[in-house]
Amino acid sequence: MPEYRRNRVPGGTFFFTVNLEDRRRSLLVEHIDALRDAVRRVHELMPFHIDAWVVLPEHMHALWTMPLGDADYPRRWQAIKMLFSRWIAAGEPLSASRARRGERGIWQRRYWEHTIRSDEDYGAHMDYIHFNPVKHGLVTDVANWPYSSFHKCVAMGLYPSTWVGKDIDGITHGERE
Repeated sequence: MPEYRRNRVPGGTFFFTVNLEDRRRSLLVEHIDALRDAVRRVHELMPFHIDAWVVLPEHMHALWTMPLGDADYPRRWQAIKMLFSRWIAAGEPLSASRARRGERGIWQRRYWEHTIRSDEDYGAHMDYIHFNPVKHGLVTDVANWPYSSFHKCVAMGLYPSTWVGKDIDGITHGERE
């Protein structure tokens, strides 16, 4: 069995991409209240700071900063996925492996994690998160995607309200007039 290694930096900041198993489904936005409740409950039990988040129909990106001395983000993701899955009616197709293990077929088993290493790295991932709905063609204006921390970041002064986005390579896509 493969051994998955995670970079665990207590108090570190991490970028995540978490996907549904079936990327053709829109469960995350169809059940956004269940997802928000799962995150809220886990956050209350195992605190962490949410720097940024975007939820798309079939995947999400998040930027978290862990509490000092704590690097157990895998346990938090496991709990979020488990709670969300409990609130979704069963019936998704299951592989033989998942059926044997008594697992649901909602989430991909693994997720992408990247440890933020500098202010520039942090900024690039913040921009990537907020630009992602535009990148995927869901909206043409960053401000029009409702499942994003963009508006909170604008209120905090991190972005101008006219910001239209940057891709991961830092290419600016202009500002609204």
